[in-house]
Amino acid sequence: MAQKFRVVIVGGGVAGLALATRLGDKIGRSGQAEITLVDKSFAHVWKPMLHCFAAGTAANENDRISFMSQASRHHFEFWPGEITALDRTAKTIALAPIKDPLSGEVVVDARTLDYDAVVLSIGSRANDFGTPGVAEHCLFIDNLVDANGFNDRFRMELLRSFANNNELDIAIVGGGATGTQLAAELHKALDLASLYSFGKKPPKLNITLLEAGPRILPAFPEAVSAAAQKELEAIGVKVQTSAMVSGADEKGFMLKDGTRIPATLRVWAAGVKAPDVTRKFGELKLSRSGQLEVRPTLQLVEDDSIFAMGDCAFIAEKPVAPTAQAARQQAHHLARYMPAWIGGKALPPFAFYNKGAVVALGDYNGWGTFPGGRVFGGGWLRGITARMVHLMLYRQHQFELYGVFRGTMSCLVDWLDVFVRPSVRLD
Repeated sequence: MAQKFRVVIVGGGVAGLALATRLGDKIGRSGQAEITLVDKSFAHVWKPMLHCFAAGTAANENDRISFMSQASRHHFEFWPGEITALDRTAKTIALAPIKDPLSGEVVVDARTLDYDAVVLSIGSRANDFGTPGVAEHCLFIDNLVDANGFNDRFRMELLRSFANNNELDIAIVGGGATGTQLAAELHKALDLASLYSFGKKPPKLNITLLEAGPRILPAFPEAVSAAAQKELEAIGVKVQTSAMVSGADEKGFMLKDGTRIPATLRVWAAGVKAPDVTRKFGELKLSRSGQLEVRPTLQLVEDDSIFAMGDCAFIAEKPVAPTAQAARQQAHHLARYMPAWIGGKALPPFAFYNKGAVVALGDYNGWGTFPGGRVFGGGWLRGITARMVHLMLYRQHQFELYGVFRGTMSCLVDWLDVFVRPSVRLD
């Protein structure tokens, strides 16, 4: 009996899980290929919501998708593990051992997986640009583990401030969508937490948003940047632009002009780079930020059997911004054409269709842009249109992975949950 064609997808983010689900339904179910998804976590979350997990305003239980459950329903296999190396000659990927997070004991030894085609969808992380002290003294929210870790620290510092009647200082570096939305979401979390307080007045939250460029939200029109800064300042966030960070320590940030920004919690949400592991894949062509250079077909320049998509991929001929929108479209492209490619047909080039962008500042305001720069949201409705679009994009993602029935049930459960659980994480 001939061995099935083996497709290994590394990374279960927006692109990776969408591709595994679609290929599983198309060619996993029929037996044309064996689809395997690899991820270091056991569950998927929609990355544009990570700031909500960090603030505690999203319920992890409802918003996570189990990889094992998804695999059993959509005819692919799931293996937990973190990629450490790629052998193009042997056509194998190496996975790090899995350790018990409490004892440090090795539960599963390091292992390798064979592939006939491998799709790298390992996402991105914030780029500290080698700034002294950042790696040691700053928190990141690049994935669910990071976001939950930040939330644990945030809740403990809030408890300390409640008990001691102290103010809580938080500094966020990076005025893009992640940093800007996190600043607003933290204020929303405090507003909600005060409803369940200890009978005391909630502590004052001092948030400073530091942006190296001349304005926050540089990917949006200037009108949105100005309106977002005004909204943040109205809820008490101090916004500093043209603020170049030169270092960090356990007490705050240092700026190049000599200014010091004190902060109990220090968050780095600036820059984008591929995970460092891409530099361990051998002599592959990388972008300045470590992204794997691919052709328009999303195949590596050096190897037809290796694909990259999402934030870790760089199309040199026609670069695409590292967004969830682009990652999703690339996954759909490969899901559509990869079955025929396995059968020997050529792959068509990927074409990105910009559908605009949305930024939502908690419940305070929100804006969106259509291609061409036309803005919607804001105004007397306080951005409800943009915030609803942001929510609809998330629901679209859920429906795509769950299907119509389970997606509808998920929406219903979320709605009912409002009447049962606190609206912010308290434990």
